[in-house]
Amino acid sequence: MLRFSKLMKCVPNAATKRFISTKDYLSSHVPFEVTTYSRPPFILASAKGSYLYDLDQKKYIDFTAGIAVVSLGHSDPEIAKIMFDQASTLMHSSNLYHNPWTLELSKQLVEKTKKFNGMHDASRVFLCNSGTEANEAALKFARKHGKSFSSDKTEFITFKTSFHGRTMGALSVTPNPKYQAPFSPLVPGVHVATPNDIDSVRALINEKTCGVIIEPVQGEGGVHPMKPEFLIQLKQLCKQNNAVLIYDEIQCGMGRSGTLWAHSKLPKEAHPDILTMAKALGNGFPIGATMISEDVENVLKVGDHGTTFGGNPLACRIGCNVLERIADEEFLAKVNQKSELLRSKLNELKEKYSDSIVEVRGQGLILGLECKESPAKIVAKAQDLGLLVITAGGNVIRFVPPLNIEDETLIEGVKILDNAFEASVAEQS
Repeated sequence: MLRFSKLMKCVPNAATKRFISTKDYLSSHVPFEVTTYSRPPFILASAKGSYLYDLDQKKYIDFTAGIAVVSLGHSDPEIAKIMFDQASTLMHSSNLYHNPWTLELSKQLVEKTKKFNGMHDASRVFLCNSGTEANEAALKFARKHGKSFSSDKTEFITFKTSFHGRTMGALSVTPNPKYQAPFSPLVPGVHVATPNDIDSVRALINEKTCGVIIEPVQGEGGVHPMKPEFLIQLKQLCKQNNAVLIYDEIQCGMGRSGTLWAHSKLPKEAHPDILTMAKALGNGFPIGATMISEDVENVLKVGDHGTTFGGNPLACRIGCNVLERIADEEFLAKVNQKSELLRSKLNELKEKYSDSIVEVRGQGLILGLECKESPAKIVAKAQDLGLLVITAGGNVIRFVPPLNIEDETLIEGVKILDNAFEASVAEQS
């Protein structure tokens, strides 16, 4: 356990060495935050590897990885060293000028994607700051590509239970009334199909469709993998209608599914025309990227899109390090081994609590445990017992731990979840 004095360094007035209670700190600071999140009443102050520590010195096993972000674990020493060195060298220069790390990351993303059986015609990369920004770029590029055929070719197809972000364009292709209704009207011309149902797409796609956006493994929507045959047919429909196929791999990419990209398992006939990524690419430092084919690149001109902070040398140097470590056969093999271990332990829970658990599903280390009722109380109880897990749509507990989490930590975490289920069952009886 980390020493309390070290944890307190995170608190602004810790130099006074005065004990600051969590309750006091929350009550004096939370009123200054915009009301966009509902958070539990503790303050995370430090982290290392697969563990988090709060202000009161409580230790938590982290099965969230900052929502599939910290795939190499918290406080990674290599990344910390890179941050110090690059911040002391060149942090920002703007996209008005070249810098070596933006160029290198773009090159490495294209080359390693192809090497690891991803997007076979990957050609160019636009670097930005987040997943939502990556999707915004993808939507703009798809619409520009569509307009090269016809001024009316501007519409999109998205899918039920998908999630692509909160800005107006990304929100428009996130068909959840809870998220959309308060901010409507949104971008027009968006149609909603059913995942893994090619007939639902066939009924919507036409000469006005410029793009189709889909997560190969839905995350927020409940950890739903798309069937390979469905994605192959989806690409065929896109080609027949001159529509761009966009894969949002912001959560399921970068080794999360057990391969570099979730679509790396698929034949090239199912590869996307645009691929979006973020989250794990920076292991906690903000970065996103949109990878496109040469066909999409051919319709773009200087000034079509831009970003002030995107592609800064600090983020890109971190991205190069993360990519180098994840795009490794041995590393990915270990992800799949850990996936089998976690899945087996979750299936044991399913057998033990068959009245409460419906299914275990997912790929790699993006797994979901679907419950018959809302798992909110179980998640809260697990938190009390020292395990952080998050939910997803459809009564699902989502598991997205660091990709290099220790086997014994996985086992310990599932034991805590077992205790949480047991306590929940006891309360109901």
